[in-house]
Amino acid sequence: MLRTSLLSLASMIMILSSIWALLALWFQAPGGMWGRVGLGGLWLVCLCGLLYWLWSGAAWWHGALGYVALFALLAWWWAGIKPSNQRDWADDLTHITTGELNANQVRLHNVRNFDWRSREDYDIRWESREYDLSRLRSVDMITSNWGLAPVSHVLVSFGFDNGEQVAFSVEIRRERHETFSELGGFFKQFELSIIAADERDIVRVRSNVREEELELYRINLSPADARELFRSFVLQANELAEHPRFYHTVTGNCTTIVFSMMKQIVDGLPLDYRLLLTGYLPAYVHEVGGMMPGLPLEELQRQGRITQRARDAGDDPAFSVLIRQGVPGWE
Repeated sequence: MLRTSLLSLASMIMILSSIWALLALWFQAPGGMWGRVGLGGLWLVCLCGLLYWLWSGAAWWHGALGYVALFALLAWWWAGIKPSNQRDWADDLTHITTGELNANQVRLHNVRNFDWRSREDYDIRWESREYDLSRLRSVDMITSNWGLAPVSHVLVSFGFDNGEQVAFSVEIRRERHETFSELGGFFKQFELSIIAADERDIVRVRSNVREEELELYRINLSPADARELFRSFVLQANELAEHPRFYHTVTGNCTTIVFSMMKQIVDGLPLDYRLLLTGYLPAYVHEVGGMMPGLPLEELQRQGRITQRARDAGDDPAFSVLIRQGVPGWE
């Protein structure tokens, strides 16, 4: 009876870990489709043989040891897959924004300012821009949803007293041939990047080209905390440009990276499932007092829907002003 229980436990561990192994091979095996199918098939053959060995004789532990050795070989290969900043990136992810900090003076390099007409038709512009953080007046959170309610992308936009806005986005860094996959984000499929961009680029491409639904919320931060958050984005971007890192769907995404910055600025921020289910992030931010006081979340959401305003604004130079009309805290 004890032997049967041990064999059942060992079999379950082998099967469950093999699910992870097969997914890892599917997303990372060399040789394209043939490599994926061939190595995945080989793993299944080995698994079946080792399970048979496990149950078929007195020396059952030979099968268990054989699987440990097989999985150790896979783990060694997996550890050797390293992130890189040297790949054939999609045009809109060619660069990671970097910056130079000198007290309140910031010079950003590779600020994206594309002019989008469609997903495939756009003008490429990467610019250097300078900002005086003593003139920083506002911080906004913009959420962008593409139809899956629990999941949204999050942008953080900083506004200055001259009307200028710059938005930071923590992005998956896709290669030219890749499309986004939540599952692939668990298996080293994408690197991580931080991009600063003009709102007529990074907001308008989501509302007017990708046809996503956007909401904008004024964030309740002190001027000192707002400046520190801006600096944190720059420092994190510089770190990624120097030391590449893989995107991870749970631990290294557009929300968890920003949350790690905010924890260094605002004491006592609690962990919450809504940091992972980013479609519900506005409720979390409202709950911890991060939005304009005195209004319920439902009203902030209603007044913060900027999708139609963004579509109507098009490439108007006053785009950032037009999308904020009626948003609480903007006036």
